[in-house]
Amino acid sequence: MGFYNKMSCVLAFLGFMFLGGLSNANGAIHHYDFVLKETNFTRLCSTKSILTVNGSLPGPTITIRKGDTAFVNVHNQGLYGLTIHWHGVKQPRNPWSDGPENVTQCPIAAGTNFTYEVIFSSEEGTLWWHAHSDWTRATVYGAIVILPALNTTYPFATPDAQETLVLASWFKGDVVEIIEEALASGGDPNISDAFLINGQPGDLYDCSNETTYRLLVDYGKTYLLRVINAVMNEEQFFAIANHTLTVVAQDAAYIKPITTSYIMITPGQTMDILVTANQPPSHYYIASKAFVDGSVPFNNSTTTAIVQYNGNYSAPFTTPFPTLPDYDNQTAADNFTSQIRALASKEHPISVPLEIHSKIIISIAINERICPNSNCSGPHGNALSASLNNISFELPSVDILQAYYRGNNNGVYSTSFPNKPPYYFNFTGDVGNNTLYPSFGTRVRMIKYGAGVEIVFQGTNIIAPENHPMHLHGYSFYVVGTGYGNFNSTTSPKTYNLVDPPEVNTIGVPKNGWAAIRFVADNPGVWFMHCHLERHSSWGMDTVLIVRNGNTTESKIRSPPAYMPPCSKS
Repeated sequence: MGFYNKMSCVLAFLGFMFLGGLSNANGAIHHYDFVLKETNFTRLCSTKSILTVNGSLPGPTITIRKGDTAFVNVHNQGLYGLTIHWHGVKQPRNPWSDGPENVTQCPIAAGTNFTYEVIFSSEEGTLWWHAHSDWTRATVYGAIVILPALNTTYPFATPDAQETLVLASWFKGDVVEIIEEALASGGDPNISDAFLINGQPGDLYDCSNETTYRLLVDYGKTYLLRVINAVMNEEQFFAIANHTLTVVAQDAAYIKPITTSYIMITPGQTMDILVTANQPPSHYYIASKAFVDGSVPFNNSTTTAIVQYNGNYSAPFTTPFPTLPDYDNQTAADNFTSQIRALASKEHPISVPLEIHSKIIISIAINERICPNSNCSGPHGNALSASLNNISFELPSVDILQAYYRGNNNGVYSTSFPNKPPYYFNFTGDVGNNTLYPSFGTRVRMIKYGAGVEIVFQGTNIIAPENHPMHLHGYSFYVVGTGYGNFNSTTSPKTYNLVDPPEVNTIGVPKNGWAAIRFVADNPGVWFMHCHLERHSSWGMDTVLIVRNGNTTESKIRSPPAYMPPCSKS
């Protein structure tokens, strides 16, 4: 421990003890140590140093039961500051441990450590954790497995075994330099060089045959596959040759089982899938490739793994390969996602808010930022940017949560994020130059505690329309409706599903379409909302919802821990 600043360690320990006294008394307590450090990895015929947790890619899996609490002590032995986010964990009343840099905390500086208290409540299934500073999540990520609480079980036959499959991106270049160079030039960042399954590119890439990930199975057994899309900038089609997939959960909430030959999963989403090993013992490919419905640069390669049956048999001369939809097959994507419905059973009920107190309509757009002398690499010599309601979000130099909690805003943020677009036009048609140039700032939306909230995300045809996976921290929400074209406040709500809409934390807003979500604002705090295509978030497709305190102790933000990383340059 001599590596760390002594005062930082003392304060972190005090914070750890303080938090431990406030943790969930009903569940078990778990402890993890995450050591962030540079580690050499060889992929695609070359070796480079990447930032890892505990030297592995993906990082360690957190395994707990519903209602438990995990204390994760993050030791930063890397070269720069960063934070960790517990994606999909609601963190009731505890935004202090949510993680997005300069939203709920400042970075954990190199040579220091910070202990997160990760409080699990209603989540059950698969979630994940990842870095939330610039593009560091490209290599800093891992799974969260939330088992049923003691004396309860799955709403399906208990599988014989389970396995986590994490889809991710691999860049030959340095990911921090890639996004820094793109932001400086104003152009698109470089696309990834490969996709990964559990850290391996698979047989179709150079120098990858010997390291392809293999899932070993026994004939006749049923496996619960926990699939996580940690890819940086592309939705994914995923399938297993000759095997049927039964999807039973999404984003740590159960759904009515869907039997399918493939799935479409957006960055940020997770899916729990049952697969029975019922084919002749042999080898079968698992494959995943991009789904891209916009005219944008993307990685058009395919990552593979192999389902390998145990037993005595000769390996096939040709391993069966799954049939995946074409990369731009929007119908195939829609045919899958349209089937997703909440389980909504007695044991796993849902509660869709019917009374709405706060309705917000948010237009989503790719924009331009004017460059002096038109010397940038984006359209018209300008720089690419992105916006919500024509506001391109700018991260402050100190975190919003502490400014809000202490009542010392001092210009850190403005509460003027609008509840509707600045003006209405044909969002998904001929947009002309409408809202081509956004305003820039740190503007948040205040919401009253306990309010029923409806947010309508409206895609636009500005510059580069495509599917946008929107993610909200601190909440799961119900997807009550989606559609193509412009949302109509009179007719579109008549199509809502208020009976069994899926409860998720990330929703893909259709290209040139809309998605409506609902939730009850019962988790006070400062909560980031952003597109999970990383380049879009970097360009400003973000905002913050601040849910005010209620009138009781149980409806107020908890007191901060004794130690939070100080706000200084990392």
